[in-house]
Amino acid sequence: MKFKINLITIALLANAGAAMAADGYGIADANTANINLTKWKCSACKIDTGVSGNIGASVGYHNADDMHAANAMGTANETVGKLDADIRYRGKNGYQAAITTSNLGMDNGRAAVSSSKIGQHKIVMDFRQITTYDGDSAQTPYLGVGSDYLSLPANWVNAGSSHDMTQLSSSLSPFEQSMKRKRYGIGLEFQGETLWKTFVSYQREDKTGIKTTTGTIFNQATMLPEPVDYRTDTLEAGLQLTGDHWFTALTYNGSFFRNDDQSLGFDSAFSPTFGAATTGYKALDPDNNAHTVSLSGQYAAAGSVVSGRMMMGRMTQDQDFVTTGYGYTLPEGNLDAEVAITAMDIRAVKRLNRDLRLSASYNYYDRDNQTDVYEWTQVSINNVTGNTVYNTPYDNTVQRAKLAADYRITTGVKLNGGYDYRRDERNYSDREVTDEHTVWARLGVSTFEHWNMWLKGSYGSRDGSDYEVSQWTSSEANPLLRKYYLANRDRKMVEARVTHTPIDKLTIDFGGRYALDDYQDTKIGLTESRELSYDANVNYQLLTDLNLNLFYNHQLIKNEQAGAANFSTVANWFANTDDKVDVFGAGAYYDNLLEKKLRLGLDYTYAKSDSSTKVRQGITGDYGDYFAKEHDINLYAQYQASEKVALRLDYKMVKYEDNDSANDLAIDGIWNLLSIGDTSHDYNAHLVMLSVNYKL
Repeated sequence: MKFKINLITIALLANAGAAMAADGYGIADANTANINLTKWKCSACKIDTGVSGNIGASVGYHNADDMHAANAMGTANETVGKLDADIRYRGKNGYQAAITTSNLGMDNGRAAVSSSKIGQHKIVMDFRQITTYDGDSAQTPYLGVGSDYLSLPANWVNAGSSHDMTQLSSSLSPFEQSMKRKRYGIGLEFQGETLWKTFVSYQREDKTGIKTTTGTIFNQATMLPEPVDYRTDTLEAGLQLTGDHWFTALTYNGSFFRNDDQSLGFDSAFSPTFGAATTGYKALDPDNNAHTVSLSGQYAAAGSVVSGRMMMGRMTQDQDFVTTGYGYTLPEGNLDAEVAITAMDIRAVKRLNRDLRLSASYNYYDRDNQTDVYEWTQVSINNVTGNTVYNTPYDNTVQRAKLAADYRITTGVKLNGGYDYRRDERNYSDREVTDEHTVWARLGVSTFEHWNMWLKGSYGSRDGSDYEVSQWTSSEANPLLRKYYLANRDRKMVEARVTHTPIDKLTIDFGGRYALDDYQDTKIGLTESRELSYDANVNYQLLTDLNLNLFYNHQLIKNEQAGAANFSTVANWFANTDDKVDVFGAGAYYDNLLEKKLRLGLDYTYAKSDSSTKVRQGITGDYGDYFAKEHDINLYAQYQASEKVALRLDYKMVKYEDNDSANDLAIDGIWNLLSIGDTSHDYNAHLVMLSVNYKL
């Protein structure tokens, strides 16, 4: 028998090698000395070379009466333009290059350029911009917004109460609350000829904008526009070794944060009382550094995989204290803070047979605050402060262990189960040790035609060392108060999901989750928390060219809290909080119109969240409701003008409204507070955009 040796033949021989090798017919015994390898050819391994991809450009018009709309529309500008591209080049010798952009020119855009040669090297340069807007309705009487000193107008008249500031209304000016982050990065990777490769990457992030802070002088407070001018440099480098069944990597990561504004000064809008100052200063985020070195690895053989990592790190902060306007002697010029971090994790997976797999993992994390402790003098503004205090070097250690098993009962039926353990150790805390135990099980069934479903349940319990009120954290708290993250708790949870495809054109997906947290030993504090959520999705191909998609999601969280006035040992007031979120959406498109060149589509989403709190103390009091609701509509038409050119027209509309008592506050609504006014939102926004896409 004669046949040609090719790649497919060798693959078949490799699979049959165990049986054939015993009789001397293994691949190792083949006489390949006279085979002309240059004539081998894989007809199924064709690699396209040259340039491929697509490039698109868009222009549009945006109209909105509230800057907050830019979060949904992607731009705060009236005239909009963006560039989207995915251009790739592949050479015959293994060289590759790519240029990708997404929403470049919008407030949240990105771009990347890469060049590589398979098995040798790779270089990547990227850019990303992220912008978030709180709004532009905040108001302040201060001049110099964006600088490190805020001054009042020359004609300002101080007063003992914000109600009596005669020049307040005429001095107000709006300012924008927004954050813009720009990230620039470059990464290099070099592949050695044998088993090693090395890599290094550098990234810079510039974060600028205005956020709100509060400055206080004695018992008088003022909400202030705080300048943000941050710079964070991140450097990562490492070496990776790879073998047939293993790999290991040594990696360094460094982060360097710098703030160009170290303090914020401001004129006092109030008349000085009790000898208080007429100007105030507030320290802003200090410069700091962080360094970590990690060693990781993995080994796989005979149905087993073991992986792990060891990491050591150090964080430092030695920025000088802001002492302008401060009349007390400090023990040191800066905190000279230093924190050491040690972490380790290991994971092992073993497949015992075709039906059973076991896995186990252990994680260790230790944060050791090595900052020196000093004695500090507090500025007294009420009867519970003014004492000498010390900076507390909080430490914490977290250990986690998990055991799990996956067992295939029969074809299409799989059972998973496991045990999770967590131990937290904290110093200077009301409770220094907490232990959590959780057991869980999950049953998945896909054996029925057109059905796929699973059910999961878990039970967890948390307890720990004796709960003692700490002088470091809660000296003014009721001794019966239990902080929810430290208190004894039982947690029960069940969740399920069902997917049904009755016909090829229809898919129905439904899932739900219920969780109950019971703080059974808490007399004062959070006593119970319930969560119920469910969602449904339907996708239906009504006609060959008509598709419909619907989805709905609901989440409800109910909390119960008990409190005691005047340090009572019996709860004498109670609070109930209900948080609810509903999201509904629908989408449809009709394809192949106008000689199979036109697609029409519509996407609609409605989201509403609201929260209410009721307090009972003899009579029931309502703290007022918070809500936010949003309608999003996107109507589009896409036309394939030619084989390579496509046109698309989009119309987007957003209708948004919220109501939060914390944001709906008059500037002089509280006598000893000067606020930034009502910052709630109620607006409509529109965006029309025309796009052209060209296929290379």
